[in-house]
Amino acid sequence: MNALTPAVSTGPLPASRKIHKPGAIHPQIRVPMREISVHPTAGEPPVTVYDPSGPYTDPAVETSIEKGLARLRHEWILARGDVEGCDGRHVRPEDNGFATGERLTPEFPIRNRPLEAKQGKAVTQLAYARAGIITPEMEFVAIRENLGREILRGKLERDGEAFGATLPDFVTPEFVRDEVARGRAIIPANINHPESEPMIIGRNFLVKINANIGNSAVTSSMAEEVEKMVWAIRWGADTVMDLSTGRNIHNIREWIVRNAPVPIGTVPLYQALEKVGGIAEDLTWEVYRDTLIEQAEQGVDYFTIHAGVRLHYIPLTVDRVTGIVSRGGSIMAKWCLHHHRESFLYEHFAEICDIARAHDVSFSLGDGLRPGSIADANDAVQFAELETLGELTQIAWAKDCQVMIEGPGHVPMHKIKENMEKQLAVCGEAPFYTLGPLTTDIAPGYDHITSGIGAAMIGWFGTAMLCYVTPKEHLGLPDRNDVKIGVITYKIAAHAADLAKGHPAAKVRDDALSRARFEFRWEDQFNLSLDPETARSFHDQTLPKEAHKVAHFCSMCGPKFCSMRISHDIRAEAQKEGMAAMAAKYREGGDLYLPADETGAPLIPQPREPS
Repeated sequence: MNALTPAVSTGPLPASRKIHKPGAIHPQIRVPMREISVHPTAGEPPVTVYDPSGPYTDPAVETSIEKGLARLRHEWILARGDVEGCDGRHVRPEDNGFATGERLTPEFPIRNRPLEAKQGKAVTQLAYARAGIITPEMEFVAIRENLGREILRGKLERDGEAFGATLPDFVTPEFVRDEVARGRAIIPANINHPESEPMIIGRNFLVKINANIGNSAVTSSMAEEVEKMVWAIRWGADTVMDLSTGRNIHNIREWIVRNAPVPIGTVPLYQALEKVGGIAEDLTWEVYRDTLIEQAEQGVDYFTIHAGVRLHYIPLTVDRVTGIVSRGGSIMAKWCLHHHRESFLYEHFAEICDIARAHDVSFSLGDGLRPGSIADANDAVQFAELETLGELTQIAWAKDCQVMIEGPGHVPMHKIKENMEKQLAVCGEAPFYTLGPLTTDIAPGYDHITSGIGAAMIGWFGTAMLCYVTPKEHLGLPDRNDVKIGVITYKIAAHAADLAKGHPAAKVRDDALSRARFEFRWEDQFNLSLDPETARSFHDQTLPKEAHKVAHFCSMCGPKFCSMRISHDIRAEAQKEGMAAMAAKYREGGDLYLPADETGAPLIPQPREPS
């Protein structure tokens, strides 16, 4: 590894090991999960959790950023017989913002020949699902979603309100195929990103989260962005969007994709804008089309396309408090007004679908007119654009392209459910993918919290994937620590939504941690948490000694006032005297008034004898 090669975070999380489960239909697949061990005194099996971190947390795998990850899906893709190699387009100066010399990020050392569909073929997971084919990707997803719960069948509790979602007790490959065929779920899996481990986005599966990374014209580098990607998936990001602007977009993206075990999304419009010197009015369909092909050949798994920004919608934004806040939306609005015509994204959407169909690039239909303040939430222009996204969904589905729909934004809590209901109705139950939403506008610096509240709610109502928000939202480009805070915040929101929906396996980890807490197994509490490092650090601030890790109290209450320690004493006493007898005794003692016939006293007071 040389000075130009980034060092990234590797190694297992505490008390964790990578395990792999084989396929049945496709025995060659090995599905990764993380197994968290607990202390032997617990007498409990390890807890299996979903793990998008790839080989970076597996000490048995040696990773080399210069070589990229193993091409996990390459043979699966070739075996289907519907793809062929192509020469692809060559990298041009404009692809990297005309950067030269020391300003130019080095190219990734290995160039694989890109694949594309054979003439007349659709190579999307949607096309296969509609044909009744269970692909290796579909079986991989089914095993992954179950979290090893086949051994827990019959023991899992179903408790929650799913708002029409259909959460099976056990996810089968056929269930996955059917959900994809119906358009209710997508498996983002570009044929040129064989390094990715298949995952699924849909409301009948675990709620997923996305982390945004990307350099800007003023800060960041390839090394930082690759590390941000690895760091984000270490803490639980299911997909990563590269929203780079400025120079070196192509080369930075190549380094990210070749080292990413999760789907990578982009907004192609950003790079297209750089190719025309940042002047929105100079954008053309030809420049944009070339950018789509460039990114599809690199292996980008999903594109955000702001094709819903219609010319006649733009005047409706004038009276908004915050106007148009989407970067992509504002770029296309400016183009439409200058040329006084519909955007080339809308006019050429069918051709965009043809490019996606040939590489299996999924669509994330962008909400370019989303509300950027709670004052603008659920207004006419927001829902008008949503109607257009529903129309575009039908066009994409007719071309066998996978689709999810982007959503707001800034929405107060009492208006969140309406967003979910309208999206399901208008967009044919295509997966919803939302940014938060932020539930109040008064907390710059804490918008990971304001948005986490909305994310948990809309995830419960049916949103399939939540785009994280970091503490730097509205303030600056997030750094490594901001990325972690954003991911952990959104893992909490997604998990809270899974619990509320009644996901059959969601409670397993909660219950394991609760038992560890009640039994004062401090190490297990740390290790079972979403962020073991922070949990341990907080405990160490006041009780740093090793002996404190077996103490039956914490610094909050101390040894005399610990409620759980007192509960242990009560439990021990109750077991001595017999639970049932104690309960009856305390129940009687707790009643201020007892029925007269239970006291033995006469129902009618007797007259007193005269004195």
